[in-house]
Amino acid sequence: MEIGDPELWIPSPVLEGMLEAGLHGMNLEGLPLRTRSKVVKEAVCGALGYPVPLSFKKTQPRFPGQNFDTYTQKSMNLQIWNEELSPNRRYALIRISDDDRITKVRVVGGTDLAHLDTTGAITTKYQARLDPGSVPVVLVSQNDTPEMIPLLGSVFFDKSEGPTDAPRAGRLLPVAEICKRLAPLVGTTFTDPGMDQERNRGAALHRLVCERLGYSHYEDNGQFPDVLHQLLEVKIQTSPTINLGLVLPNSGEELGCPSVGGHSPRHLDTRYAVFYGETDGTQVRLTHLFVSTGSDFFDRFRRFEGKVINGKIQIPLPRDFFGD
Repeated sequence: MEIGDPELWIPSPVLEGMLEAGLHGMNLEGLPLRTRSKVVKEAVCGALGYPVPLSFKKTQPRFPGQNFDTYTQKSMNLQIWNEELSPNRRYALIRISDDDRITKVRVVGGTDLAHLDTTGAITTKYQARLDPGSVPVVLVSQNDTPEMIPLLGSVFFDKSEGPTDAPRAGRLLPVAEICKRLAPLVGTTFTDPGMDQERNRGAALHRLVCERLGYSHYEDNGQFPDVLHQLLEVKIQTSPTINLGLVLPNSGEELGCPSVGGHSPRHLDTRYAVFYGETDGTQVRLTHLFVSTGSDFFDRFRRFEGKVINGKIQIPLPRDFFGD
């Protein structure tokens, strides 16, 4: 509809008030992220008096009639995916508390958000799809890359060696041995820190992985790859979409870590342990494990084509953004 239409257009202050009245106090506890997004959009329709569709089309913006998008915020970091800020669009930012209740709604224009975007840069990430299949443990790569093979060993680690130590020749497990040691984790359950706590969920798995590999203690410095000592990246998937970061696994780019036996490790030399699991919101149960080198990664996982790169703008919101 035409912006400013005297009969149909809802001015931003009124829109904010209607959404605040209709959504405040709403309980989203236990809902997966996609379900939560749909439930919130349904509540938005109810607050504005619109009929609720069976499904929401992927339009930009999601509510084209009133020209606004909705973003649920549990952190103060706004992420806008696969598009630039639109100066004419409105953005309804919905704050969610630590106990998963809606506590505040703000409606702001794209120009206002642009003032908060200090870089204007879009962070890009590659993605792939995981189809679990019926086999619970799959060793995708029978061997490591040719450059890595002379650097491998079959070892048990002493207390002085940690997961974040630099890799060393003769102290790197073969990819098949990594799979053998991690395979018993399939069927394991651990506490789910929350549907929107992917990073903490990954840390819980990382701790189990360190134990199974034979380390005497757990370490994680948040850097790639997770277990630098083994050039091993660990991923936990409860949905089919694998986020791969800024570089493709089969890239020949160097990792930037110290050389190993005269070889500078590349992304394609990295080993990947990809776990698939199910969660009921309380417990995660690991159902599948796939172990691969970066070189062979796309032999098992389908790279997203078409929109190969998933991009986002990240905008840090001021502490007092919601009026606190």
